Amino acid sequence: MAEPISVRMNRLCCRICCQVLRNPATLLCGHSFCMQCIQGRLNHDERSNCPYSCPECGHKFPTRPQLIKDTTLADLVRDAERCDAGSEKRKRHHSGESMQAPKRDLCWRHSSSLHSQCHKTKQIMCISIQHTLKEELKNMLVKSKQILQEQEQKRRNLGKTLEQIQEEARKTQDYCESVLVGIIDSLQRHYLSVRELIGAQEEAAAAQVQISLQTLKVKMEDMRKRNAELERLAQTDSDVDFLERWPSLQRLCEKDHLHEVSEDPLLPFEFTKRAVEQLGRQLEEFCDKEFASISQTADSGEQQESGGETEEDDTQQRCEATTSQSHGLPEVNDTVIELNEEPKTRAEFLKYACGLSLDPATAHENLAISDGDREVKLSPHQCKSPASRYPERFLQRRQVLCREGLQAERCYYEIEVKGGKAEIALAYKGIDRKSRTALSAFGGNAKSWSLDCSRNYSVSHRADSIKLTTLPSHHRIGVYLKFKEGTLSFYEVSDSMKFLYKVEAEFTEPLYPGFWLEEKCCIRICDLRRDGL
Repeated sequence: MAEPISVRMNRLCCRICCQVLRNPATLLCGHSFCMQCIQGRLNHDERSNCPYSCPECGHKFPTRPQLIKDTTLADLVRDAERCDAGSEKRKRHHSGESMQAPKRDLCWRHSSSLHSQCHKTKQIMCISIQHTLKEELKNMLVKSKQILQEQEQKRRNLGKTLEQIQEEARKTQDYCESVLVGIIDSLQRHYLSVRELIGAQEEAAAAQVQISLQTLKVKMEDMRKRNAELERLAQTDSDVDFLERWPSLQRLCEKDHLHEVSEDPLLPFEFTKRAVEQLGRQLEEFCDKEFASISQTADSGEQQESGGETEEDDTQQRCEATTSQSHGLPEVNDTVIELNEEPKTRAEFLKYACGLSLDPATAHENLAISDGDREVKLSPHQCKSPASRYPERFLQRRQVLCREGLQAERCYYEIEVKGGKAEIALAYKGIDRKSRTALSAFGGNAKSWSLDCSRNYSVSHRADSIKLTTLPSHHRIGVYLKFKEGTLSFYEVSDSMKFLYKVEAEFTEPLYPGFWLEEKCCIRICDLRRDGL
């Protein structure tokens, strides 16, 4: 009776742990396992992103199968254990031999003998599983060493950056000192001119006072002489002599008066002091405002840089990214913060270059557009087409708009003007295109801003024009628009960027670049990608 019981116990063993079933649970395929063993197997399949399957027959389930607790099988296991225990006791009593431990089964996954027990899940593992875990450990070590090497390289780069910061700080200090010394030298030169002015005022006022003093001395000498004659006349006893001399002396006395200076000679000095005092206040206020702006700009840049991730945060993210890759998750990329600084060189302006093309549907009938809609000039042959075909056309003025409306935070483009007078403008799309009045002229209304290029530069808006002091010296004009901030700047482009004028306004609609040109003029929109972008 012992042998049948032993065979029955083998059939009541779990195919995962090879032990007698504990808390039996049955899958939909009909095979039973220990509740803890089958749950561990299903959790392993879920972590490995593998299909759920039966460890015994290999049947695959589309979703995680529901475990059915088999109470009947559990009772059968308990009865079999009691019977088997009684049989073993009788066998040991008769033979005196100890009961041998059941043989271990093969691994359900690798078909190799079970070797050891996992300290976490308490499950028996085979040598192949241990080999897989060791391979994962090696991969983790390789990735950890790679991260450590990257961190070391970053440490060296930060050391170089620190040296560059110190060197750049020294250069910036020297540069700012040279600029401020130049300003101080300029103020000293102007102060010398003021001193010369004060010296000239002193000479003029002193000369005026000297002349008045000399004149006064002569007058006083004449008055002394007449006073002496008057005293002698007053002492004469001859009535005839008195009557003869008195009329002439009376007329001379009536004409005598003290010479007075026409104006206060100290008044020019007072005007100079007031002017210099006002200039000093204005310079002090300007310097306080500008240096505060410089400090705020530097502080905002430091805050943007300090707002980034620290070295420890970066290391932690890299480790988390490595862990997520091991579980099949995407890697998180580092965030790059770019500081938006005001451009100074042409290369910096070109970073904000935008592509433009002329819109033939808006061009006046006498204008010819060519070169891929980037060049416009007066047409040699007037091919007048009905205005009804082009309702957006400028009817009265040789003007044209571009297709693109600009409303990005920063936009930059360049225009080449040759042959005569031209206007480089930006306008709202709703600008009047039919009127003969200034409402349809670039710069003659509230919907457009224009830079007039001829023998001089001038900027126009609402029919008000400001003549610039800079004389044209190059054919290429750069236009720099900051839509949100409401500024429009014009530059003359050559080897350097020569600032012409800055317009400040509140832009409420997209701005369309536009042009007006006279008969001999040719305007071309520069292709900045081909010209060096």
